[in-house]
Amino acid sequence: MTNQEINYSIDNGIATLTFNRPYARNALTFEMYDTLAEISQSLINDHTDAQALVITGAGDKAFAAGTDISRFREFNGADDAINYERRMDHVLGLLESVPIPTIAAIRGACTGGGAAIAACCDIRIGSADMKYGFPIARTLGNCLSLTNLSRLVYLIGAARTKEIILTTRLILAEEALGIALVSEIHPDPLQRAHELANLMKGHAPLTMAATKEGLRRLRAKAADMESDDLIVQCYTSKDFKEGLEAFLSKRTPKWTGK
Repeated sequence: MTNQEINYSIDNGIATLTFNRPYARNALTFEMYDTLAEISQSLINDHTDAQALVITGAGDKAFAAGTDISRFREFNGADDAINYERRMDHVLGLLESVPIPTIAAIRGACTGGGAAIAACCDIRIGSADMKYGFPIARTLGNCLSLTNLSRLVYLIGAARTKEIILTTRLILAEEALGIALVSEIHPDPLQRAHELANLMKGHAPLTMAATKEGLRRLRAKAADMESDDLIVQCYTSKDFKEGLEAFLSKRTPKWTGK
């Protein structure tokens, strides 16, 4: 179930999942997303050994800095774009459906796919140097699925969701705490996450699971519509290819709107 890019263990009822690519700011490969899905599905099927899940990133630079951009070079048309976003919706949907409490321990960069994963968790604990957001309008020129947009709107509101995506700015610790994006700023987010996990593992599991699922259904109902046309428009554009190559070449992209 695990691979060298994800460490996963269960100790005394607490499951800990660590994205383990610190040399790449824990950027997520497709295989890492698949492993996250497998672990989430296993906890949905049987969580008798784990009463809470903590997710974090290795090192002190990043929780996870999005998807490994180089993998987008494999894309060759509309089907690749739609399949990628559906894959993401599947993975994140499984994580969101895990019936036990989930806590993201965020240190450093939490962007793109990493920010989407953190948004699926029930509680987020941040460090003083955390940075959260989706700078895609400055980097790749892609877009979020309606499911991911709905999670952000549910979490931080529609106005702030539009503002951070359009301006590409990142939310820092003080603001994250002020808008309840994170519940705490702590010198050691992982330690605090485990403290909370140990607290919640003693609470009524059916109450917690029903609350999580009820809120998930409310959120999902609001996002029950198609967005394939928007995904294809962005991912198959010349701008997306320009953004990809510019990012990998470490230069500023030249957008054309085509």
